[in-house]
Amino acid sequence: MTTTEHPAPSRLRSWMLEGLSDMGKGQGVTGPHATPEPPHRGQAWYRVMCLTGVDYFSTLGYQPGIAALAAGLLSPVATVVLVVVTLAGALPVYRRVAEESPHGEGSIAMLERLLTFWKGKLFVLTLLGFAATDFLITITLSAADASTHLVENPHLTDALQGRRMLITLLLVALLGAVFLKGFLEAIGVAVALVATYLALNAVVVAAGFWHVVTAGHVVTDWSHALTAEHGNVFAMVGVSLLVFPKLALGLSGFETGVAVMPHVKGDPGDTEDHPAGRIRDTKKLLTTAALIMSVFLIVTSFLTTVLIPEKEFESGGQANGRALAYLAHEYLGNTFGTVYDVSTIAILWFAGASAMAGLLNLMPRYLPRYGMAPHWARAVRPMVLVFTLIAFLVTWVFDADVDAQGGAYATGVLVLMSSAAIAVTIAARRAGQRGWTVAFGVVSAVLLYVTVVNVIERPDGVKIGACFIAGIIAVSLLSRLARAFELRVTDVTLDPLADRFVRDMASRKMRFIANEPDRRDRAEYRDKVEQIREDNDLPAHEDFVFAEVTVTDPSEFEGRLVVRGEVLHGRYRVLVLESSSIPNALAALLLHVRDTTGCTPHIYFEWTEGSPFTNFLRFFLFGQGEVAPVTREVLREAEPDPARRPRVHTG
Repeated sequence: MTTTEHPAPSRLRSWMLEGLSDMGKGQGVTGPHATPEPPHRGQAWYRVMCLTGVDYFSTLGYQPGIAALAAGLLSPVATVVLVVVTLAGALPVYRRVAEESPHGEGSIAMLERLLTFWKGKLFVLTLLGFAATDFLITITLSAADASTHLVENPHLTDALQGRRMLITLLLVALLGAVFLKGFLEAIGVAVALVATYLALNAVVVAAGFWHVVTAGHVVTDWSHALTAEHGNVFAMVGVSLLVFPKLALGLSGFETGVAVMPHVKGDPGDTEDHPAGRIRDTKKLLTTAALIMSVFLIVTSFLTTVLIPEKEFESGGQANGRALAYLAHEYLGNTFGTVYDVSTIAILWFAGASAMAGLLNLMPRYLPRYGMAPHWARAVRPMVLVFTLIAFLVTWVFDADVDAQGGAYATGVLVLMSSAAIAVTIAARRAGQRGWTVAFGVVSAVLLYVTVVNVIERPDGVKIGACFIAGIIAVSLLSRLARAFELRVTDVTLDPLADRFVRDMASRKMRFIANEPDRRDRAEYRDKVEQIREDNDLPAHEDFVFAEVTVTDPSEFEGRLVVRGEVLHGRYRVLVLESSSIPNALAALLLHVRDTTGCTPHIYFEWTEGSPFTNFLRFFLFGQGEVAPVTREVLREAEPDPARRPRVHTG
């Protein structure tokens, strides 16, 4: 299919647009200007786990402190509740999501199938807004927390005091630079960081337990104080459930776990339609990460609670946002503590890598397909620049403050997890799995409760999410408007009868009549032919083939065009097309006919009655309206040479 020819791109442009997003596999060639990707080899599941782990495991840098501030002496018990929800709720949900959506679209794709037309698109854009909130705040919050660890290191406090904003921006820029270099490099860095960070945390935990054992009174003191404050086990569990929403950041990481699953290698026999090995290994990834994190969460919350004075967790305290770093300096010395700080800073900085990977996976899968982003949005490097610039803006707006971004982060995480739980509940119900339906329904109720409580306590998260949603919808609609006259058909296929019609016409003048199917009786076609001949002063012997387009889902932007041939009433030849847009389908048919026969086709229209502006809105929203001039405009954009352009006649 012919498209507009462009001059040879510059070296910079070629580098920026080198290949489409690796995350977009399974979609095929997604537009007329798209080029196929080479096969993606993938990585071992434990390596990809490290990519998601830089987000998930890095929360150890601040989660024990958050738990201590939220639950006080009850922090270990509240953390156990968090672990139970993780292993019995979030983990089964996302293992099911991996089964249902093995190409990385996650729960958004599962819910997209429930709604059609523009309702579905707006629903997806809303979820993408919360996903953008989750992933972008992950980038900025983690970088801000890394800069906090750097500034508060005893050796660097004096030199770096007051430069947290600059350090955060530099860390965000470095993250973007890694992704500009290449995605495989990002995975390699993640493996090294996660292995080092977990090993250092194991050393801190061992040292902490040694101190607890050698100074046994700390456990006794804690248990007596806990009993005096809360009375009995039932009261402790009840309070833990109440404070649980404040600990919800410890659930982060699952959404990115399924978002990057296209990078899991799987088995040699995997196909895009049946990636059984990828699904199995992604479940290993999710389970292993959840188990590792659960163990560390429980032991670190216990150690930080019994070993760190309560006042140190408060704002301005030495353990505020860096409880494990406090223990590392306290019990292993400033040298080891500094090494631990460096590791924590590095993994917090790179925690944005899994979030960036999630963004690069989700946005190119949806927005370009909806026509709500330019073609270059399918390429990795331009999108890295866009997301990095947005992260700069968010960092500046929040003044690189970790606490100020916590509400937005938790809201994004919880909305996505709630949507995932609802999606798998619906999937289980449709599959007739009653037990799983009930279980997932309970998990959905718990996560919805946590989400609502979080929104009530920290409404700023919803406000920030609403800003992202409004921004995505506004940009998406403007992009769709700007691309309204593009040739949206990826390829055209004619069935044998339709192909015979075209080959027969190639021996003479190729004339098509655009017809809106109504009753499809003999009189409709006879009257249409007579009207076209009269309006265009054509002789009676001229032969025509009708082209009829049925609009399917006008909210879709791109797709294949299948053309069927029919003979009606023994004499009228009709090409039947189904598409999201009548003008684009007709233009694609005409260009295909021209390219396959070498002849210039002619097509005849009636003028559409009514206001041109109203008809354009009908075309924009419903794929029909001012058909004749829009078809001509689509042809003009697709074929720059007027001599080769199919002829449009309107009477």
